[in-house]
Parts: sequence; structure tokens; C-alpha cells
Amino acid sequence: MDRLTEMEAFANVVDQGGFTDAARKMGISKSAVSKHVSSLETRLGARLLNRTTRRVSPTEIGLAYYDRARRVLNDAGEADALVTSMQSAPSGLLRISVATDFGVNHLSPVLSDFLQDFPDITVNMVLNNRYVELISEGFDMAVRIGELEDSSLRARKLTETSKRMIASPAYLEKYGRPQKIDELNTHKLLHYSSQSSGNVWKITAPSGEKRQVRTSGWLSVNDGQSLLNAAISGLGIAYLPSYLYSEALEEGLVEDVMPSLPVETQGIYAVYPPGKFTQPKVRAFIDFLVQAFADRDPSEWKT
Repeated sequence: MDRLTEMEAFANVVDQGGFTDAARKMGISKSAVSKHVSSLETRLGARLLNRTTRRVSPTEIGLAYYDRARRVLNDAGEADALVTSMQSAPSGLLRISVATDFGVNHLSPVLSDFLQDFPDITVNMVLNNRYVELISEGFDMAVRIGELEDSSLRARKLTETSKRMIASPAYLEKYGRPQKIDELNTHKLLHYSSQSSGNVWKITAPSGEKRQVRTSGWLSVNDGQSLLNAAISGLGIAYLPSYLYSEALEEGLVEDVMPSLPVETQGIYAVYPPGKFTQPKVRAFIDFLVQAFADRDPSEWKT
């Protein structure tokens, strides 16, 4: 007899407390369940069930075997579900959370291609600059930049970007160019107000030492594009990813404030809820983004 079927019959007898209910759950006769269990006991050379006229219960050996058998059966069921999931066409509503500036500049332009490739998926992309709770807020995934704070989520790296301090030529002419990290404390700094670290810049010195610059700053905004605009206007120094400032840098609207510092690299990740299986619509979108970003000119991400 089939080993998994024997195991399933035994586990169902234990779960249901008897042969009759186990047979009903499996959709086979009571005698067939009994034969499967008897065959299993014969093969193992051990009695797994205590049988009386009034009840059925596992023996000590049977209880130990049940724990392992149930794990095997669960794994087998999940394996079947994985194959079914992988063969099903991606479909349904896909809710995505992404930072406003990244969503506008880099996700929105590629969404049309994705939707044409997967016409059975509808996308609800929510642009905000706060940390959302994926599961409790009903999101299928999010795109996050930099260090990942929630280790319980699954993550896949899409690409990476660099981060630099930038300011307008007019600002640097008026206030001077800082030569050392400590000199930043005397400058007008522009901050992300939604960063979990607060108004703290984490910078790597030329020696490789990790430094922190803590200041209230002159302006705090919860949007990267607004910080870039403020820097271009000469309001201060902003610490931004290159996907925001690269075009302004090429046009001479801003300059690298401290080019002697090592380039800070940040990963850009797709994050999604934990679990052994990924929904086809989520997997399809992540695969699409990995390819879409791989095809981009590297200068769009690094400077």
C-alpha cells in the first residue's frame, strides 16, 4: 500500500478519534481506513492505536509517530499547493506601498508594461513616506530603500543606489564648503522628517569610521523631491539618494558637497509578508521589477 496514504489514514484516525469519522473525512470506507492502519502497523512492527469498543487512542509509540507523520503530511500538502500556485496565472488586486518620490519617478513609468504583461492583475499603488505595517494594513508588498528594520518580512533586493550630500553652488559660495564631517554642525541641513533615526545622518569618514551628525536642521520635510528642491534653491545641504539628485547634478544645479567621503550605498528591496509561498501576483511583480531595474542605465541609480 502507499506509504503516505497509510500515514494519512492513521493521522486522521487520531485527529477524528475513530475510524468512522476518519473514513468520512477521507471519502473512503471504514474498512479501507482500517486496512491502511493495519498495513502501517505491520510494516513498522508496532501497535500504534489502542482499540476498544468505545474509543480509539494512540499508544505512546503511536503518539510519537503521529507528530512526525503530521509534519510529513503537512509538508506534502504544502508541496502540492506550491505546484498549484506556480502553475496558476497571476491575477487579482496587488496593493503596493512605496515612498512617494521613488514611486513617482521609478515605479509609475514601468507599471504600464507590467499591466500589459499581466492583464489579470490590477494594481493599487499607495504613495506615502511612512513605514506601513504590511499585514495589518492590507498590503501585499512594499518597496523600501536602505536598511531593513523588520526582519520578520521576506525581502528581495531589486537594485541599489548611492547616497551623497548635495547643495547648490550658490549655497556653497555663501556659506563655504565643509572640509570635515564635524564642520557640518555649523551648516544648514535639510532632513527627512519621517526617518526613524530622526535628524541624524550616518556617514562614513575617509578612514572608514562610522560617524553620526546630529542636528535639528533648518528644514525638515517628509518628501525627498521637496528636499531636493530646497537644496537647489540654496536653502541648505541635503543627504539624498542618487536617483533623486543625479539629473540635477548633471545640470549643475547641485554639487557633491564632500566628494572626498566614501560613497554610501543603499539597497532597494521588495518586502512582503513571511510564509513559505509567495502569491503569484507578488512573485510576478517582483520578478518584473528585478528585470526592469537591471535594464536601466546604472547612472540612474549611482553617481
